[in-house]
Amino acid sequence: MFLILAVGFVNAALYSQEIKKISSENFPVKFTDTLKIPIKDSATDSLGTKSKDSIIKPIELLESIVIHSADSLIKQDIKKNKIILFNNAHIHYKDIDLTAGYIEINNNTNIVWAKGIKDSIGEYSQLPVFKQGAEESAQDSIAFNFKTERAKIWGLKTEQDGVIIKGETTKKENDSTIYVQNIKFTTSKKDNPDYYITTKKAKIVPNKKIIIGLSNLVITDVPTPLFLPFAYIPLTKGSVSGFIMPTWGDTAQQGYFLQNGGYYFAINDYVDLAVLGDVYTNGSWGLRTESNYSVRYKYSGNFSFKYENLINSIKGFDDYSKTTNYNVRWSHSQDTKASPNSRFSASVNLGSSTYYRQSLNEYNSNAFLNNTLSSSISYYKKFIGTPFNISLSVTHAQNTNTQSITMSLPSLQLNMDRIYPFASKSGSKKNALQKLGVTYTLRGDNKIDTTDDFFLKKEMFETAKSGLQHNATFSTNMKVLKYFTLSPNANYKEVWYFDRIHKTYNAEENIVVTDTLNKFSSYREYATGVSLSTTIYGMLKFKKGRLQAIRHVMRPNISYSYRPDFSSFNEEVQQSEDPNDVVEYSPFSNGIYGGPGAGLSNSLNFALNNTFEAKVMSKDSTKTEAKKITLINNLNFSTSYNMAADSLKWNPVRMNAGTDLFNKN
Repeated sequence: MFLILAVGFVNAALYSQEIKKISSENFPVKFTDTLKIPIKDSATDSLGTKSKDSIIKPIELLESIVIHSADSLIKQDIKKNKIILFNNAHIHYKDIDLTAGYIEINNNTNIVWAKGIKDSIGEYSQLPVFKQGAEESAQDSIAFNFKTERAKIWGLKTEQDGVIIKGETTKKENDSTIYVQNIKFTTSKKDNPDYYITTKKAKIVPNKKIIIGLSNLVITDVPTPLFLPFAYIPLTKGSVSGFIMPTWGDTAQQGYFLQNGGYYFAINDYVDLAVLGDVYTNGSWGLRTESNYSVRYKYSGNFSFKYENLINSIKGFDDYSKTTNYNVRWSHSQDTKASPNSRFSASVNLGSSTYYRQSLNEYNSNAFLNNTLSSSISYYKKFIGTPFNISLSVTHAQNTNTQSITMSLPSLQLNMDRIYPFASKSGSKKNALQKLGVTYTLRGDNKIDTTDDFFLKKEMFETAKSGLQHNATFSTNMKVLKYFTLSPNANYKEVWYFDRIHKTYNAEENIVVTDTLNKFSSYREYATGVSLSTTIYGMLKFKKGRLQAIRHVMRPNISYSYRPDFSSFNEEVQQSEDPNDVVEYSPFSNGIYGGPGAGLSNSLNFALNNTFEAKVMSKDSTKTEAKKITLINNLNFSTSYNMAADSLKWNPVRMNAGTDLFNKN
């Protein structure tokens, strides 16, 4: 708070005239503990009451009806034309609302007097609470003129833009100006604050400004030697553009500095922008931009860019060095109500690996200790009325110790949900052809591995790996011999690359030279299979004891899979002076998805899955139904026979088991 008041030093010439008004014009009467209305010829006092004239004029009616109520007493004095309200008294007039323990309405002068009352234990309670429009204040007592809307307040307490204001005596001129004597400013919520700024006189314009005279910082009721001759405090609702005052200091390497000075742009209700800068006497400087944006029910986020040009020591010294660092952060989130069929999100944190260690204006200790930076930007969309959806993402991972950077720029995936092209129009699937389901996936990736030195440079893109991969699956099922399910399946994969490697033998140097050819290339793979499965149930019942039965479920499965040998896509290269010394290699070995599989696969697979359950009666005789208990979740056996292998065609039998029998939950 006290730092805010220091702004007054910069604007001394601008606000000195306001202080003179406070001192000479706005307190023309002496404040006392009781309200006295002097009678003067053709004069008006501070509350706007007029002196009595020899000619009695008719009393003017109030512009609106005064609504009043009280719990204990409503007394009307016809002779003096007064109304007295006692205990939880309340009056309402136009946009004015007043509650207090005691309220007195004088219809002759249009003045309302309100104060608290003593409760059963003698404490002063039901203090007046005055509301006018959006403004609200509490006080010990108040005198208010309905016609002129002027007021005199004792023991004021109100809050303006987070600043709690307590005044001894207050004069309210109109809706826009308030003058206060013996005032305290604090942000503490305590009745007796631990810290506050005290001043003799102040002018308050609600929601606009506070102008105060000589002020003193007080801590635990002890005045400190910190004084301000006067100060100007803006009170605004919402965002307002303006200058941001810098902080100053000095360092051993960069000298004196000004940091975090700049300008704040309140662009509109949805986005703002702050431009800040740092300047050092040795020539170092920094620039930062920070922005927040939000659209209700749609999206929100923030963005910041930081750049520093740092000079260490002085040119000519041994420890002189010059470095540049930057950091970009972006966070974006979409409201779930914005679009149910599309999503966009972003979380970006990238920059120089040395930024958090070398920055002169970064105090985020967690970021300093973290040796990794990561980013992710993703977009998803579901195409209504079609089985397709698409997702696009950009990822970044950076190790600040090794300065290595891995990026996916971008990664694309197009998915087609399972469709049944031969199903009937009603959607029913009765035979194997109608049950034939097809899925399709297109995946595209562009992967970059680089370092800080080559980031966003030509070398960064020269080593990128990219490609497209198509995958399609076909499957159906049918009943065989009533109790068996036969499930044929097939899958197809095709990979596209935009370069390939080519190896040649250099006879002069007796080495194999590898070149990268920038040309479109592709390969295809496919495989097929079929499985036969059924379910067998067994039940063992018991006539005595709590154990009623044990059920055994077996699920045997026999499958056949076949994949051809795709080594035909491979090429050969001579690797020594002997022309017959050749080696086979895949021209797609450096591709992002690798190369086609080599070797024939032709195998039978056998699997048997078992589960055991028991029915046990409860010890509680009132329960008539048995409780089902799982004895063994799964007891699985599997093996395979590779018909394409030269030897050892049988694979070992594998077994695994699991149970929840000993789980106490």
